[in-house]
Amino acid sequence: MSQSRHVPVMLQRCLDLLAPALEHPGAVVVDCTLGLGGHSEALLTRFPGARLIGLDRDKEALRLSGERLAPFGERATLVHAVYDELPDVLGRLGIARVQGVLFDLGVSSMQLDEAGRGFAYAQDAPLDMRMDQTTGISAAEVLNTYPPGELVRILRAYGEEKQAKRIVAAIVREREKEPFSTSARLVELIRDALPQAAKRTGGNPAKRTFQALRIEVNGELSVLERAIPAAVKALDVGGRIAVLSYHSLEDRLVKHVFAAGAASTAPPGLPVVPERYQPRLKLLTRGAELPTEEEIAENRRAAPARLRGAERIREDVE
Repeated sequence: MSQSRHVPVMLQRCLDLLAPALEHPGAVVVDCTLGLGGHSEALLTRFPGARLIGLDRDKEALRLSGERLAPFGERATLVHAVYDELPDVLGRLGIARVQGVLFDLGVSSMQLDEAGRGFAYAQDAPLDMRMDQTTGISAAEVLNTYPPGELVRILRAYGEEKQAKRIVAAIVREREKEPFSTSARLVELIRDALPQAAKRTGGNPAKRTFQALRIEVNGELSVLERAIPAAVKALDVGGRIAVLSYHSLEDRLVKHVFAAGAASTAPPGLPVVPERYQPRLKLLTRGAELPTEEEIAENRRAAPARLRGAERIREDVE
């Protein structure tokens, strides 16, 4: 296991954002994206009176983080679940409200580093990309069975790939000869399909297509659309949420939920705003915060990260 995969992104800033809510004994914090447990280990260490609930849909990640967090004993409860299942998980554990929630939406470094998972475009592997390998369809099935128009939509929407039509035309042509099964063939096809100018910018030309397939295979945006509002709802008054996202679609979604929570919903012109119209959230970051240049130099996976935080300032009034 290389050390590089143990470096949690924007760790200090996440801890500082959550600190005011987690410093009192008995505070519960949920790490919705446990991964290898780097953020969780830091949370349990810094807030010795806190209890942690860690969620991950990847059984291998749960096993490895379980070993890492074993020294904390019963303070850490790890659950095999997708993060939009947060309300059910808390219900099963008998927890009404939590004081902190953390999301780190990047692909876990373990998934990128394990050759056999097919997330990385730098090495040849089966085109799988499922975060939970016990369920759902693989990236190869998406490539081999989706209609061309649907593939174009996915590459444009989730990968922000300007050359989507050109890439999909090549995919459709090739899959008729032989279905896709490995990542190297897809990377080669994308390289061949792109015009010279498009290959000169933005790193590996396959990056955007792989991102789009990963989001589609794991239903990441629809899961996130349910998960962020559910996490806000689970927060106690004074509780805090921090979200690290890695591409503009995720960040926009988080921004939208936080902005809606921080806005007054009162009709214009009321002399006194009744409580039910007052904001439920206070924003803790001005826009999205970015990692420092030093951090990016030490951990290149931090480069695209965007961090937003919010505090729950009042109850929902029905």
